[in-house]
Amino acid sequence: MIKKGDTVRFLNAVGGGVVVRIDEYKKLIYVEDQDGFEIPVLERECVMVGEINKETNFIKRDFSSKVNSPQPATQMVEQKLPSFQEEALKVKSEPIIETPEGENLKALLAFFPVDIKQLQTTSYDCYLVNDSNYFLYYNIVNGENNQLKSISNGIIEPNTQEELTTITKEDLNAWEQIQVQIIPFKQNKIYTIQKTIDVKIKLNTVKFYKLHSFTENDYFDDLAMIIDINNEKENQKLVDVSPEEIKKALFEKETTGRPRIIKRPQIPDVIEVDLHINELVDTTSGLSNADMLLLQLDKFHAIIAENKTRKGQKIVFIHGKGEGVLRKEIEKLLKTRYKTFYFQDASFREYGFGATMVTIK
Repeated sequence: MIKKGDTVRFLNAVGGGVVVRIDEYKKLIYVEDQDGFEIPVLERECVMVGEINKETNFIKRDFSSKVNSPQPATQMVEQKLPSFQEEALKVKSEPIIETPEGENLKALLAFFPVDIKQLQTTSYDCYLVNDSNYFLYYNIVNGENNQLKSISNGIIEPNTQEELTTITKEDLNAWEQIQVQIIPFKQNKIYTIQKTIDVKIKLNTVKFYKLHSFTENDYFDDLAMIIDINNEKENQKLVDVSPEEIKKALFEKETTGRPRIIKRPQIPDVIEVDLHINELVDTTSGLSNADMLLLQLDKFHAIIAENKTRKGQKIVFIHGKGEGVLRKEIEKLLKTRYKTFYFQDASFREYGFGATMVTIK
């Protein structure tokens, strides 16, 4: 049975920490992670991994309970505690879905205005779309002559997309000349080696200020400017296909359609919102306590409304200790109007008793 002070790992998610309290009635345990946040989780969704040696940051694991163990019953083995990045790398990826037309290598850049109603001032999110059955090593470079800079690089899975960067208005001119380098490959299977892509693309940045440049497309639900990286190679034949197979592929495309590539939302860092009244208004002159509380709750509602669709987003509301009136009102709203969201005390080390952290679910 897990008890307070035990070190646990989550079974259905990346991460873990130290058990700081237990709610036996709800069968919940509260785990403090490396950032000091308390995470409520069902006891059956955790596994105890042992005690952390605070001096070496190693986990002590006791193997005395193992049957036929060659070690003495009292022997303890230390194992390096993996970082959260290493844990993330161990998460099993989704199954790779291949399509008949995916054997034709196709990669695209997609640009989305952050605020499509303010094209003269807005920033742009840039995505790489992999419309093929190949993993792609990619490297995106911009700049001129010897002033070149790698904007983004990595590996993208087949038939998916990945956000590369956000381009501000001030940085847009640097994107007039970009170079895209791509190496296609497949994992754990036999495949035909494909030619690498190394192309220079000239973008007309004036188009970023015109609404008609952002159109409906086959890859995203939002309007986007789509740039085909290898449009001169889109008819390249990557595999030998018989006429019967071509006919079959066309028939399947007409009847079932191509799986839509899902735009995966990017979860930003923790949002901090200071609800102290002097942060909301320039002066409290003429305001009663009730008026000030109403202003603070209006700010709370506004922040929740802005982020209610961002699953996984964490928001820390700093309300201060005081008499606890604002804190009680926020907890009441979270238990009634926003009862689908998780909430807990924010990190004591950073905020003391004066903040509540809400996780959007």
